[in-house]
Amino acid sequence: MSRSSSVTRAPGATPARGKPHTVRIIGGDWKRTPLQVLDLEGLRPTPDRVRETLFNWLGQRLDGWRCLDVFAGTGALGFEAASRGAARVLMVERNAKAAHQLRETRARLSAQAVEVVEADGLRLAGGLPPGSFDVVFLDPPFGEVLVLARALESAAPLVAQGGYLYVESGSPLALGDVDVLAGWQIVRQGKAGAVHYHLLRRENDE
Repeated sequence: MSRSSSVTRAPGATPARGKPHTVRIIGGDWKRTPLQVLDLEGLRPTPDRVRETLFNWLGQRLDGWRCLDVFAGTGALGFEAASRGAARVLMVERNAKAAHQLRETRARLSAQAVEVVEADGLRLAGGLPPGSFDVVFLDPPFGEVLVLARALESAAPLVAQGGYLYVESGSPLALGDVDVLAGWQIVRQGKAGAVHYHLLRRENDE
């Protein structure tokens, strides 16, 4: 997807154009199910091994969880969550072709917990009720610092007390640089190629 959309590519990650490409769901009810990666400029799905690590951190099952994927792209994170029992997965995708692909995948899997919305993720997030999700996935365009900052500001209030925020970025995340993340902590983090990934936890109020 283009820079104006929510699908992003890590620096140096340039798949050959025209070649079919898929990622797979790692665990849960749809384990090993392939997800098509559309041939769109800037498409950068979260790699299989990074998602495997993330869901090891979160726990193998997400039964009853409410999940939001602000930059859904291929839907790899959201469908992974739904496969593991999430009660609600709201996927937001700005690119029309990618959103159509998400809806097709939802229908193919009969993923009743999944809702696909074609919209600007940051604008939509700004209108959602605070504390309404147990985990929010953030994978904004790499190299656009202002987009990441806006995404964090929009998403952090949406996480319930004790909930999680997952962030991918092109550089390590510094909590001290983001006022809205006061009271949060990075509980796990890692790096895969050019992708830095972080799991943040919102602390319960005393």
